[in-house]
Amino acid sequence: MHYNGEHLLQGQLGHFLAVLSLASSLVATISFYKANKANNPIEKSSWLKYARISFLIETVAVFSIFAILYYLVANHYHEYFFAWNHSSRSLQPKYLLACIWEDQSGSFLLWNMWHCVLGWIIIWKQKKWEAPLLTVINFAQFCLATMLLGVYIFNVKIGNEPFILWRNHMPDLPLFTNPDYLQLPRVFEGNDLNTLLQNYWMVIHPPILFLGFASTIIPFGFAYAGLVNKDHSWVKSSLPWAGFSAAVLGTGIMMGAAWAYESLSFGGYWAWDPVENASLVPWLTLIAGLHTNIIYKSTGYSLRSTYFFYIISFVLVLYSTFLTRSGILGDTSVHAFTIDDKNVVAFYSQLIGFVLVFFIPAMWLFFRNYKTIPSIQKEESSYSREFWMFIGSLVFFLSAIVIIFKTSTPVFNKVFKTNIAPPEDPELAYNQIQIFVAIIIGLLTAVTQYLRYKDTPKNVFSKKIILPTVISFLVSIAISVFGNIQYDKHGIVFLGAIHVAIFAAVYGVIANASYIWLVLKGKIKAAGASVAHVGFALCLIGILISSSKKTVLSWNTTGVAMFKQEKNENPAENITLFKGIATDMGKYMVTYAKDTFNAGERKRFYEIHFENKKTKETFNLYPDVIKNNKGVEGFAANPASKHYWNKDIFVYISSFQQNKKDDTAHFQNHELKVGDTIFYSSGFIVLKSVDVNPVAKKDKYAADESALFLNLDIVAKDGRRYIATPGIALKNNQVREMPDSVVSQSLVLKFNNVINGDAGKLEIGVKESSSITDLVTLKVYEFPMINVLWIGVVIMVIGFILSIIQRNRKSALTAV
Repeated sequence: MHYNGEHLLQGQLGHFLAVLSLASSLVATISFYKANKANNPIEKSSWLKYARISFLIETVAVFSIFAILYYLVANHYHEYFFAWNHSSRSLQPKYLLACIWEDQSGSFLLWNMWHCVLGWIIIWKQKKWEAPLLTVINFAQFCLATMLLGVYIFNVKIGNEPFILWRNHMPDLPLFTNPDYLQLPRVFEGNDLNTLLQNYWMVIHPPILFLGFASTIIPFGFAYAGLVNKDHSWVKSSLPWAGFSAAVLGTGIMMGAAWAYESLSFGGYWAWDPVENASLVPWLTLIAGLHTNIIYKSTGYSLRSTYFFYIISFVLVLYSTFLTRSGILGDTSVHAFTIDDKNVVAFYSQLIGFVLVFFIPAMWLFFRNYKTIPSIQKEESSYSREFWMFIGSLVFFLSAIVIIFKTSTPVFNKVFKTNIAPPEDPELAYNQIQIFVAIIIGLLTAVTQYLRYKDTPKNVFSKKIILPTVISFLVSIAISVFGNIQYDKHGIVFLGAIHVAIFAAVYGVIANASYIWLVLKGKIKAAGASVAHVGFALCLIGILISSSKKTVLSWNTTGVAMFKQEKNENPAENITLFKGIATDMGKYMVTYAKDTFNAGERKRFYEIHFENKKTKETFNLYPDVIKNNKGVEGFAANPASKHYWNKDIFVYISSFQQNKKDDTAHFQNHELKVGDTIFYSSGFIVLKSVDVNPVAKKDKYAADESALFLNLDIVAKDGRRYIATPGIALKNNQVREMPDSVVSQSLVLKFNNVINGDAGKLEIGVKESSSITDLVTLKVYEFPMINVLWIGVVIMVIGFILSIIQRNRKSALTAV
């Protein structure tokens, strides 16, 4: 059958390029390996020439694949399953890049691209280590290229081809009996991008995170080079690269935290989600390796540890890839990929093979060469810098082990057929251990730089450390007391640990700042490590205060609950607002002012007006909701925040009701006179008075009309009082009704007529109609000092950059 409107050339070219990248990466791997093994300079040069040509072909192929894939998505060529499944014609163009890395193959391609970029930088800058490093990178490229193949070998599918036609991917669908299937509405529009990814952070966060992942292969490659060539001088060249990798990976992780804070509605930036953990663990071991690398460069200690940490960091990146892409975390993480059940076994095997093909040979090389790796047998002094740096590295590593074991519970259940249940409170399960890690690392960050390598006289150390210690103690006491940190949710011991951790973090900031000023004489360019430590300690302060002082502001004072108690939501912590009605919310009066639908964003934005009852400050926040897609029911909420220097007011929509349906309720008529009471389902109504031609209502009736208005006092069950003034206007025996409503009570009231004027008997109509009620339910938090966290991240990255520049400068001077 001939299908109309299909564009086949782009897919055929894309598939050819995928095969070309696979072949060229294999040739480059072999050629770089041969170049590394060659002793003859001419032979080495020849192999390097072949290797570079192959790597160039591979690079062109990889970037061309990305360009074609983007072209298919941007032009909505929905004959390709990739383009149909991850985009739509109504999607804003600014999110098109996110469509690529929503898919497994697209994110592997992004990883592939970064390897190409890093590889050329190594060829440019690291001539001595080019061959072994590019051997490792190209072998990783070969493994990643298999993820894009989508071919069957002995009935086993290898990878997922992004250029497969939809009709070939799902040939049994009835729609493919139609030669004009591309014009069918469902096909023409597209399946859209996941609503959670329709955020600007999802355009910039994944590329940074994947650059961090990709860059971990370079310290790994240096370790491989040292073991294979039995040359341990790589430790000087590896330091700037390890610092770069740590900086970029850390930035990517915290960008993910910022995305979660701005886009997810769990009320925070970190929830110990398994995918969050999987990215954090390699960073922890990489930081451990960076510090042991510095130890070896300065003292000759800890080279074996450096080898191990660099190897395990990249292996943990590969393991995190297995965790997040195998679908095994699909029930425990909002971030995890899901996979087609038909290919689950093959894809599992491919991902596990990706991990093992690096882990097993690297560990075999490590243990085979273990005894030949230089090691000083003499014990370090406990008053030496290297001793406590090693302890800190060990703490980072143990922290990583605890996190990865807890995160791997679904893997253990799958492999060993167990049924280990996740903890009832996942955050507490992690925090009760990591709080003590924070204490130890905070203290070591503060103290260690005041120690010298090899040994430090006690009196010299004490003299320098005493002032920062005293100042830190006083500042932390002030924070604990005047900051009113009373987080007793998990008992007095945990609260005590929080206060100790605050001291340790404050100590880290003040001691490192003092070191820059007193020891380094304010030379910031030479203070990269201290600046990074200040940033890290500020992160700890921000985490500790914002988490322990996070306060729910939206306690429900209306008595109206829009949903029942759920695992993640408590209706008592969500306030219901009726449109146009100012509602008391503790520190603030809040009003649901209006809502508007943005057709471009496909989001409904709610204008929530806040007024501080004490200061009278006012501001508006605009949280939004967007309809879920990809088979998920309901709506996804995107929070909004008001930023102050010392806190954030964080709000999201937890429920909403918009009444666009027809009004089927009827008026119930009641006779009454002044002073009488009638009842409705949620309270009672009292007629207080009847006003004739009231001046205050003159805009409601014409000059030649006579008007009567009822003054009704409505008292709800929760004690709230409302005023309603329905009326009638009379002219030439014609009656014009002027009903009134109380939206928050779903009441419509009208003045029907005067039954007996002499007796004062009147008739009113009362209708209870939910169709007049628009309402929202909000969750509102106050996050004190959360900006300290974000500032700390920026300062830490600046510290890494300063360290990289400083070490590159030293390397250049050494080379000269």
